Amino acid sequence: MTIENIYRTVNCGELREENIGNDVRVAGWVENIRDHGGVMFLDIRDQYGVLQVVVHDDKLLENVNRECTVTLSGKVVKRDEDTINPKIATGYVEVHTEDIKVLGKCKNELPFEVATSKNVNEDVRLRYRFLDLRNPKVHDNILLRSQVVSFMRHKMGEMGFFEINTPILSNSSPEGARDYLVPSRKHKGKFYALPQAPQIFKQLLMVSGFDKYFQIAPCFRDEDARADRSPGEFYQLDFEMAFATQEDVFKVAEEVLYDTFTKFTNKKVSPAPFKRIPFEEAMLKYGTDKPDLRNPLEIKEISDMFVETDFAPFRKKCVRSINVPNAAAQSKKWFKRMEEFALSIGMKGLGYVKVNDDLTFDGPIDKFLKPGDREELIARNGSKAGDVIYFIADSYAIAPKLAGQIRTEVANRLDLIDKSRFDLCFIVDFPMYEIDEDGKTIFTHNPFSMPQGGMDALLNKEPTEILAYQYDIVCNGVELSSGAVRNHDLDIMVKAFEIAGYTEDELKEKFRSLYTAFQYGAPPHAGMAPGIDRMLMLLTEEENIREVIPFPMNSNAQDLLLGSPGEVSEQQLREVHIKLR
Repeated sequence: MTIENIYRTVNCGELREENIGNDVRVAGWVENIRDHGGVMFLDIRDQYGVLQVVVHDDKLLENVNRECTVTLSGKVVKRDEDTINPKIATGYVEVHTEDIKVLGKCKNELPFEVATSKNVNEDVRLRYRFLDLRNPKVHDNILLRSQVVSFMRHKMGEMGFFEINTPILSNSSPEGARDYLVPSRKHKGKFYALPQAPQIFKQLLMVSGFDKYFQIAPCFRDEDARADRSPGEFYQLDFEMAFATQEDVFKVAEEVLYDTFTKFTNKKVSPAPFKRIPFEEAMLKYGTDKPDLRNPLEIKEISDMFVETDFAPFRKKCVRSINVPNAAAQSKKWFKRMEEFALSIGMKGLGYVKVNDDLTFDGPIDKFLKPGDREELIARNGSKAGDVIYFIADSYAIAPKLAGQIRTEVANRLDLIDKSRFDLCFIVDFPMYEIDEDGKTIFTHNPFSMPQGGMDALLNKEPTEILAYQYDIVCNGVELSSGAVRNHDLDIMVKAFEIAGYTEDELKEKFRSLYTAFQYGAPPHAGMAPGIDRMLMLLTEEENIREVIPFPMNSNAQDLLLGSPGEVSEQQLREVHIKLR
């Protein structure tokens, strides 16, 4: 809805043929100026569209240049037939004006062309982000962000969740990433921390008797940037439920995510219930706990076939195979490039065989196969004539991940991935613990998760055999969310942390609030937190998460627009009891 005032009576994008003959006033940015032999044409842009304006007196344009802001009045006129532009909503009309006023001057030299800003060096774009955001594609990403957040808020309210904001200034806790620390002025030598997630607060809300909580939560982690991870700050749809099971959380997530994706895309979206894939199965079949289910290739376990092989690279190793349908016809160059990729990710080579019409094999691995191996490989992989079977061998820790990368690369090079849909799934049954490089038992996932089997599992199973009620949501190979059924039993929590090397005193000190609260009637509770930035990255089909964030840091964790991180005065440092060496 247009607010009529001294600057405009309509938006630039509103005018249509039915407005012909109307006197209007519009305001916006000058996108373009064209001289057609004494008659000047301006393209005026605002958030709602672009409008062509005709100026017969060039004196009116004395102080007008591209990207300055103007207000002008005039009559709506039908365009000449040869100037109609059906590609834009206002393409059948134009405004003839004799009154232009510059509202905001603009330098003649722009750091880049607004219309092509996405092709400019990212640091330059972010330094002049206010110009970059005028680019319609960049601008629309941020408007979509607003619409998606608004929709999810409304949806959560419909489902009986109440929005409750949790603190930004919190305490430091070991949650898997580096904290951003904030020094205290009133308490010398002590620090606040920006929350990596509202984890503890939302659990405390459950103990406080709130049944269904949510918020659009800012999370702060001092992590290195990636294409799908912004350094510093990101947002998630954080929700938690009391007296809830894992399946209760899944039903909420399925409804919210399915409805959100279907509303804001024309692609097919996997309906509820989403697939539940155990972690162990995901690592075997897809080589990752973030599988892209649009990729039809699957990995097979064939280690048992090569325990005593004469081929040393396979002997007593974890060996995985991938059958690639109809790939035997690819060129020598294609196979060479796949081998180069394998070397680039740390493999020593990439063995394969081609399946011939008579189901014999050709390829570098064929000579190392024993009688019966060929038939067994065809049976296990479902291979047929014209297929290629790739082999990946390494340790049991490394081979699955290498196989996953080969699976993805092959599918991308052969264009096997169906990009017309969003495939969502839950990865479930994560191991509670793992062994780190130093041989220490550590938490694999969220330390506040409930172990499957409760206290009995903690007491009677090897730590690496214990599964947790932990789960992720994955969409098209992107992890959207993690979550868990929380550990609300203090005795189980003490034992779980003890296995990971924490004493009860350390648990009490580091997580004092939960340790205390769980002594006063904690309900079973569970939740998760889908990442909003990553959802938008998928919906907009952007390859970099910074494209859907209004004012992102660059890949080096710098805000080039405001100049942060920056220096502060000596006085400011003294006030918070900090001295720089």
